[in-house]
Order: sequence, then structure tokens, then C-alpha cells
Amino acid sequence: MVSQEQRRRQLAREKFLRQQQRRTSARRKARMRNSVIASVLGVVVIGSLALYTTGVLKGDDDSKENAGAEVTPSATPSKAPDPCDKPAEGKVKTATWKKEPALTVDKSAKYAMKLATTCGDIDIDLKASAAPHTVNSFAFLADKGYFDHTKCHRLTDSSIYVLQCGDPQGTGMGGPGYTIPDENLKDTSLKGGVYPAGTVAMANQYNGQTKEGRNSGGSQFFLVYQDSQLPADYTPFGTVSEAGMKVLKKIADAGAQPADPTTGNTAPNATVVINKATVSKS
Repeated sequence: MVSQEQRRRQLAREKFLRQQQRRTSARRKARMRNSVIASVLGVVVIGSLALYTTGVLKGDDDSKENAGAEVTPSATPSKAPDPCDKPAEGKVKTATWKKEPALTVDKSAKYAMKLATTCGDIDIDLKASAAPHTVNSFAFLADKGYFDHTKCHRLTDSSIYVLQCGDPQGTGMGGPGYTIPDENLKDTSLKGGVYPAGTVAMANQYNGQTKEGRNSGGSQFFLVYQDSQLPADYTPFGTVSEAGMKVLKKIADAGAQPADPTTGNTAPNATVVINKATVSKS
């Protein structure tokens, strides 16, 4: 028969063993948890490195394959509030044309383009004498209301600093159905491989490595809000006014969204919509 003292000692031993088991189990769970945390952190770091990439200014291309190749730098989302107003009522026009419009621009005259956007007016002096085909095309498209109610679909804030617009699809793959020739690539403003702040230039499908894709501009264009290192492959055809630069700065300060996995676009956080585009001659 087991005495009370023996029973007490047995119970004490069982209690001690249970405590040891709980401690061992707790240490095992802690090791597993730390292992999982380390694994997750490793994935985050690798993913971040994979997402960092640079892109070029392309446009007017219907190929999803090319769209994937034009990924722009991934941007850190900004917490700044949207500095722009709601877009005006209206629908984007989807008309396209088979060929470039007849060249009717007066190369000896002065032309200006006004982009009445949700973020403010952006006035642009156009270079009709240096880029007549480009200015002529913009005058034609603006007169047709082609740019009205379209979103500026891309804002880059690393390596190059531009706002890209002119695509009715808002994806970076839209265009007017025709292309225009490259012009004014030896503009004196393009020094040292830099497109200076205030430059307005055409997006295109030129590939600097294969030397293919010349004369592929359509309707997409970009506005440089900060000096940007770029090869002289994009037709410079206008200069933003001082007041327009303030509007661009406001848009840029609001930041850009992370790259869209489908199109590669880093859309501006600001709601940038061209309510009305007009080209005037003086």
C-alpha cells in the first residue's frame, strides 16, 4: 500500500514533469515562430529588390508584351491628400484615323496649347517651326476633342521625373491610329543627355538597343517637372509656362502609386484629368 508521503512525492514528480513538458513545448513553438518570421522577412526583402526597376517613355502601342517591358520605377505611395478637383462631366472619345492629318500648320506662326486639367491650367508654348508635324497633329487632335476627359496615366518619380498623358485608354497603349515622324531631336535645350524641367515631348516606341521604332509617336506625350536624364530620342515640341510648372509640382508632390502589375504604369496619386485641351495660333 502506498503511504501518503509516497503519494505526495509521486504527485510532485508528475507536476514537475508536466511543467518541463510545457516549457519544452513553448520553446519549440518559439523556435518555429522565429523561423517563420525570418522566412517572411526574407521574402519581403527579395520581393522589394525584384520590384525595383527602371523604364522608358513609351506609348501608343497595343501590345501587352511591350506594355510589360515598359515598367517604370516602383513608387512609394504618398499619404498626401488629392490636390485636384473632380473631373468635368463628359466621356472620352475613341475615334481613330488611318493616316496623319494633312500638314496645315503655319511654321512661321506662334502656337500655344492649354491643358485645362482638374489640377489647374497648364499652358504650353509650342515649337511649330522645329516640330511642325507634331504641333500639327496636336492641333488636329485637340480640335477633335481627342484629349478631353482623358487621364494622365503615369507619373515617374525616380531617375526620370515626368507626367505622361494623351492616352484615351489610360493604360499607356492607346493612340490615334496613325504615327508621326520624330522631330527636333537636336534641340539646343537637350544638353548632356538631359531633358530640362518644363520640356514637353513625345512618347514613342523607340528601342535604343535594337535601334528600331523610330517615327512611332502618336498622341501620348510627357511633361518634365524636374531635370531628367534621357537620351535625345523623344521629340521636344513645347515648353511649360511658369504657372504651369507650379501645377506640375503640385501633382508631383502628391506622389505616385505602385506599378500596376498589368501595364507597369505608376499612376499619379492626384486625379489628373484633362477636362479640355485647346491649341491656338497667334
